[in-house]
Amino acid sequence: MNNLWAPWRMEYITRPKDQCCIFCTAQKESNGYILTSGKHCFSIMNRFPYTSGHCMVAPYRHVSDLTDLNQEELSEMMSMTQEILAAIRTTMNPEGFNGGCNLGTAAGAGIADHLHMHIVPRWKGDTNFMPVLGSVHVISEYITCTRDKIRENLP
Repeated sequence: MNNLWAPWRMEYITRPKDQCCIFCTAQKESNGYILTSGKHCFSIMNRFPYTSGHCMVAPYRHVSDLTDLNQEELSEMMSMTQEILAAIRTTMNPEGFNGGCNLGTAAGAGIADHLHMHIVPRWKGDTNFMPVLGSVHVISEYITCTRDKIRENLP
């Protein structure tokens, strides 16, 4: 049997699950995963992505639903999403995207209390036997390399 090494996943698996919101914490830290910062929102690389290039856009304000956003926040969130989509298209040449918000835990939100928009690049055939048989996702590039490439193509 072949081994697939993904040692960065251990940080996610073994870290203490505290009450801090990762989006509120990320705004204050200079961990290098933030792509853009606006007046009302920011974009960030997903540290534990479904696939390479998985990014998120979130408001600075700790709100849980799109209906909680004011017009300026909503507008900036969508503009930032457009910028990230364009940068990923130029950088990674995906054949499609999954994007959107999981509103509430029943909808699949892992962090239901702080609204965030997922932007996930997709390629034909990128879902294969690994997640089905081995419960493993293969991430083809280290996150900081992907981040640097996307940043190069942001306005």
